[in-house]
Order: sequence, then C-alpha cells, then structure tokens
Amino acid sequence: MNKPDYHIFVCASFRGTEAKGKCIKKESLRLIPYLEEELADRGLNAMVSSTGCLKLCEDGPVMIIYPQGYWYREVNSEEVVDEILDALEKGHAAESHLLA
Repeated sequence: MNKPDYHIFVCASFRGTEAKGKCIKKESLRLIPYLEEELADRGLNAMVSSTGCLKLCEDGPVMIIYPQGYWYREVNSEEVVDEILDALEKGHAAESHLLA
C-alpha cells in the first residue's frame, strides 16, 4: 500500500478495552463502511481508522482528517460525510461541521 494522502480517524469511544463513550452510542462505527466506499468511489487515496475515545463526547461523533488537521463534530449521517468529502476534494474544510 502506498502512503495515503489522507488519514481519517472516527471516534469509536473505546476507553481501555470497552466502548463506553457517546460516539459509539451515536452510531459512529456504522459510518465507516460508507466512508470507505465513498473514498473508493471518489478515487481518494485515504486510510480510515477507528480510535479510542477522543474525549469530545458532547460533540460526537467526531471525525479527524490528517494531515490537514480538520476536526469535525456531529458526523452523524451519510449526508454529513458527503459534505466533508466534497469539501476535501475541493481542497478546503467543510466549515459548518468543524469543531470550534
């Protein structure tokens, strides 16, 4: 595998070995397959990883894109993922979903 252009992290709420936070309760993990499919369909060279708790539960589900350093809040639907990926393809952040 070549080095990806983007590394996308999705909070999976793990604290130790258990998923205890709010992101997983807000179904963050169900978006990962959709995200991976969209990345492939769009031809974006990206890797997706789930993370432990990012301690931003009230803003979850949280998603981060590196190397840009975009931290997104309330990534709770396929529509939000599409808006974020649309902006990424255009070379900027999806401002309305950025974590302040």
